[in-house]
Amino acid sequence: MDQILNQLGGLVLGSVPTMVFFILLVTAYGFLVRRPLDRVLAERRARTSGAIEQAKRAIAAAEAETARYEEKLRKAKAEIFQLRDQRMKQWNAEREAALGLVRQHTQDRVRGAKQEIEQSAHEARLQIAGMSEELSSKILNAVLPADVRATEVVR
Repeated sequence: MDQILNQLGGLVLGSVPTMVFFILLVTAYGFLVRRPLDRVLAERRARTSGAIEQAKRAIAAAEAETARYEEKLRKAKAEIFQLRDQRMKQWNAEREAALGLVRQHTQDRVRGAKQEIEQSAHEARLQIAGMSEELSSKILNAVLPADVRATEVVR
């Protein structure tokens, strides 16, 4: 057993420089590679998150601007529709007024024409009545003998 312990002691003693070299290597790796790499990764992460945050802010600003533009567009459309409705109402009122004037003028002309027709009809009736008396007396003179006419007139 002594021999095993001596061999083990020799192995441990032979591995001390390897262990020291290994510890130095790990420490050097930590200082030379790991810390700068962690710093670069942290910086990259900060830049990436900063860029992401900046992009989110830019997107939010763009959405707000879009909402403002959409609101302005809605208001402009509403104004246009309101103006169009007002113009349509104005044009309809003007058209109705013009139609009313034309109707009134037409009704006046119709009344005038009716009065002319009634006047012509009245004159025609008077003329017919006068002509019918004259015609009836001519018929009586032509049909009845003169002595019968005299007795008829006396009665």
